[in-house]
Amino acid sequence: MPRFAANLSLMFNEVPFLDRFEAAARAGFEAVEFLFPYEHPPEAVAERLRANGLVQALFNMPPGDFAGGERGLAALPERFEEVKAGVDTALRYAEATGVRRLHLMAGLADPADPRARDAYREAVAYAAGRIAPSGIDLLLEPINGRNMPGYFLNDFGAAAGLIRDLGLPNVKLQFDLYHCQILHGDVTMRLRALMPLVGHVQTASVPGRHEPGTGEMDDAFLFAELDRLGYDGFIGCEYIPAGATEAGLAWFAPYRKA
Repeated sequence: MPRFAANLSLMFNEVPFLDRFEAAARAGFEAVEFLFPYEHPPEAVAERLRANGLVQALFNMPPGDFAGGERGLAALPERFEEVKAGVDTALRYAEATGVRRLHLMAGLADPADPRARDAYREAVAYAAGRIAPSGIDLLLEPINGRNMPGYFLNDFGAAAGLIRDLGLPNVKLQFDLYHCQILHGDVTMRLRALMPLVGHVQTASVPGRHEPGTGEMDDAFLFAELDRLGYDGFIGCEYIPAGATEAGLAWFAPYRKA
């Protein structure tokens, strides 16, 4: 049976961030993820997890000036020292929350630029090595250019190639069904081919990025396919509710924990 993590950056926005943990648990979620926890002390996030019996499935390492338009630093050669500092910051939150998966955002850069490619490879290798002693996986997520124009890592094949080439056991693929459909289509066959590399899965409908089951993909089939492929992690619900979050959870009823 698939297990789902509510994305608290996008869901339950009817209440303040720290109150979304309780809302997610009340709705039946076993786990949560979010983009960034860094506006709140790690102890405050950890306490909400404990109080609501939730698992922290994932969050992103610091992305630079996100509000100012930055979308990660890893592929920016001149920002490597900030990448290293961000890894240290993420580790403090990982220690508090018990998370075992961290996503390193690549940033806005030309994937054909050899300097950007070298910088990204160096940043990935550094971050993976730094977090490995803590038993944490580093995730790489291809993101489509419609939602994030100019993003460096915009191809599932390129991500898989780098993961295989590096050969680091804790570098894995963050497979977002939504991004895959927009970038490439043929999601099921890519899941089957890439499953040995997958460390985390996310979902949203295409094209609206709303609740599963409201777009062009057969989301229920894909969730069942993940079961058939032996995926035992959480599926992150990185979607934008079309209305009130709880009003749109009919899709979740078959999977809700008792």
